[in-house]
Amino acid sequence: MRQRQAARGTALAALTCLVLGVGVPAGTAADQDRDTPPLAPASLTVGDRTAPLGVAGPPAFGWLPRDRDPNEAQSAYQIAVSRGDAVVWDSGRVRSGEQSAVPYAGPPLDAGTAYRWTVRTWDRTGQVSPWSQPATFETALGDGDWEGAEWIRRDSTEADDYTLARTEVEVTDSPVVRARAYTAANHTYELFLNGARADRGASFGYPGEGYYQVADVTGLVSAGEPLAVGVRYHWYGGGQGRPAAERSLLHKLVIEHADGTRQVVVTGDDWRVTRDTRFVPDAPRRNGEGDRVDQQDGRGVVEGWARPGFDDSAWQRATSLGAHPTSRFSHLNAQETRVVEREVHPVRLLTADDGTVVADFGAVIPARPQVRFDAGVAGREVRIRTGYELTAAGRVSTADLATQDTDMDFPYIQAEGPQHYRAFTHLGFRYLEIPGAGEDIDREDVSAILVHTAVPEGRQASFTSANETLNEVWELLQRSALYSVQEQFVDTPTREKAQFLGDAANISYATMQGFAERDATQQAIREFLASQRRYWSNGADAGRYNAVYPNGDGKRDIPDYTEMFVDWVWRYYEVTGDRALLAEAYPAIRATADYVLRHIPEDGPTAGLVTNLSGGSGAYRYGIVDWPAPGRFGYDMDTAARTTVNALAVEVLRRTADMAEVLGRPATESGRYRQEQHTLADTMNERLRAGDGVYVDGLHADGAQSTHKGQHSTSYAIAFGVAPERDQPRLAEYLAGMGMRQGPMTAHWLLQALSDAGRPDAVLDLLTDTEDHGWANILEQGATFTWEAWTLDEGTNFSQSHGWGAQAAVDVIETLLGIRPAAPGAARIDIVPPGTGLEHAEGTVHTQRGPVSLSWKRTRNGLRAAVEIPVNVTARVELPAAGGTTYRAVGPAGGRYVGTEGDRVIFEMGSGKAVFVPVPAEGGQQ
Repeated sequence: MRQRQAARGTALAALTCLVLGVGVPAGTAADQDRDTPPLAPASLTVGDRTAPLGVAGPPAFGWLPRDRDPNEAQSAYQIAVSRGDAVVWDSGRVRSGEQSAVPYAGPPLDAGTAYRWTVRTWDRTGQVSPWSQPATFETALGDGDWEGAEWIRRDSTEADDYTLARTEVEVTDSPVVRARAYTAANHTYELFLNGARADRGASFGYPGEGYYQVADVTGLVSAGEPLAVGVRYHWYGGGQGRPAAERSLLHKLVIEHADGTRQVVVTGDDWRVTRDTRFVPDAPRRNGEGDRVDQQDGRGVVEGWARPGFDDSAWQRATSLGAHPTSRFSHLNAQETRVVEREVHPVRLLTADDGTVVADFGAVIPARPQVRFDAGVAGREVRIRTGYELTAAGRVSTADLATQDTDMDFPYIQAEGPQHYRAFTHLGFRYLEIPGAGEDIDREDVSAILVHTAVPEGRQASFTSANETLNEVWELLQRSALYSVQEQFVDTPTREKAQFLGDAANISYATMQGFAERDATQQAIREFLASQRRYWSNGADAGRYNAVYPNGDGKRDIPDYTEMFVDWVWRYYEVTGDRALLAEAYPAIRATADYVLRHIPEDGPTAGLVTNLSGGSGAYRYGIVDWPAPGRFGYDMDTAARTTVNALAVEVLRRTADMAEVLGRPATESGRYRQEQHTLADTMNERLRAGDGVYVDGLHADGAQSTHKGQHSTSYAIAFGVAPERDQPRLAEYLAGMGMRQGPMTAHWLLQALSDAGRPDAVLDLLTDTEDHGWANILEQGATFTWEAWTLDEGTNFSQSHGWGAQAAVDVIETLLGIRPAAPGAARIDIVPPGTGLEHAEGTVHTQRGPVSLSWKRTRNGLRAAVEIPVNVTARVELPAAGGTTYRAVGPAGGRYVGTEGDRVIFEMGSGKAVFVPVPAEGGQQ
């Protein structure tokens, strides 16, 4: 139906060819004469992580096959897993092109144990590679593997509970060969060994869904020496993105020695606990929904508490809640994600009119402030303040629009003499002021610990073009996406820090493409699946998901967020090829499809259309459409059968059918959803179009069409494959003529629609227009992070650090550069440079199967393109044909001419490099 949808529709066939080791375009005779054995595979991962420490369930292996020859593919692989010198499992030679999410199929693995593995591959001619360099992984703990570790806490009723917990042991004399710390705490913790910080983690899950984190602490444990184990945990009740759970700590430390012995240290009622007096009690909320203010008193720092020999006799004994698992703490998940930290210094120091020192970090960052004082005065309060803007007098502004209606202070009471203030919690901010410091503050005295989720090293996407504004927009989108994921996806790192489903899906699209991120997406998908199990599994509720999860206010949904979840799961599958998570999600996805179908009446004024899709409340009832409300641009919210909700429903049904086919479900099952998809699309085209063919906002309860034809309605109809292809050029002209009349939340679907309708020039215009609403316009206003809305308006549009608009990074790569996934896990790639618009672009995307690079430039004779494709991937190259121009493929990979389709010359190529040179058609040699 759509060019891109049609390409994705061939995904299974393309993948099947690769699995069987066929389908790679043959090279030239010279290429075939060069056949050399493949190189050893590289970039070994387990669960998309390098050397992970907590692999739960059967490992899923991944690697990148390598070969000097062009047009190469993997025809088989062999995996060997060992523990010490003993081989645990040898897969033998497996005839398959799979190279990611390859499941372990050996005997059960021991919990909390280190394993090594290696892999070798065979190329398309049957030559075998050397074995790869060995990689490692370690298995997770099950709920029965905590060896008596008890949940403990300090008895307290404080709403903002900072507790110190400690114990000491003597490490035996045999050399330490391995030491691992397993820690869980509500809500966050820091682990110290002999005073050195060993780990930091967080668990914002509900009881039974929480997390523990594993840390390699081998270098912090010395044989024959005393060892102090200290944990600071912070619990602060429920809130947006924060289930209350219970204040609690669980810890297990395993020390393995060269003589084969092991020591295990676990939490119990023999641990000592006390209140951490560094933090001022009864801190207020920063706003009505989020964190508490990080208030510290330097005089209350407990010096040496995590070091050996500290006198804790005045501390109280910990209260034990029982050995894990308990009825209250029944299950823990091994944390896959990690938060990385990096110290950054301001780009400059400013001085306000009243002499206050203000640090400018150059861009909005999610970070924990730090300030070093050389001459502190005991009892003096320095109200460190962060924010997004400066006042006319040069101070950090505290206005609602400049703070996201949030108290962004970090009040600090000094001790006497030199000291280093370090915030415990992070906010998003650009500016930091230090009023009343009482001493000179230099640039080196001020820093911040920038925090975001860990992403694979060296796999960030790149893009540059002839359009400098577009380049700046790209950087904005990339930065905003990465900085919107800490312990989980967040709507903003300042106000709520909550994982909204709509925000998470949007940001995930960008991070999966732009940073090869997988772990945060896997975790978030599983958490929203858990929300259905917890709240939305019965009766009329079945098939829905929480709008925010995990969350302190329990059961709450938004109907079109539930619909968006299905496309998100499918996008994850397209990017990764991970059938296991697809299978895990499928029962919930089916329930969602049935939820949609329950809302299609068979008769009445809105028969055949999704009507009043139940869920939401207030401004979100029956669907959010866009947010904040001004971003709806007049969308008719009084309609009962909304066009946006129906278009999303078509996508729900389409992807449910797709998943059923991928998973080999019965044909009657997939066929049912496919037929419902087509029936709903046909009804939309029959009943939701005005006389001029443009889509209206929906039908009212009496069946009358809305008189409003918002941009959302037509863009959704194209983007989700409802609008007939023959009508798309005219509909795209209508959309392009409106400028930007969708909010950042949904703007990606407008860009997608224009791209699918063959208007990359309009996509470029929307991304770079400095006058109308859009990304370039907020850059003109000084933005360094995407906003919640295109404007800043009192009462509705607050956030200046909102990542959901970063989803447009996908459109930059797929439409304006021209690299598009065409089969699950990037087994096949479409290379489609835009026919109009930009003069030059180049970039690289690190796909599941390796980096794909494209550089193209328009010349007098046509477009010249250079392509590089990784081993075990095929590409369809579509080049614009104009004025009697065709192309010749040169370079090691060559390229097989397929034909001309419409205004495109089509080639197919395998791995390696190829350059496509424009030549006159009459003298061309494809």
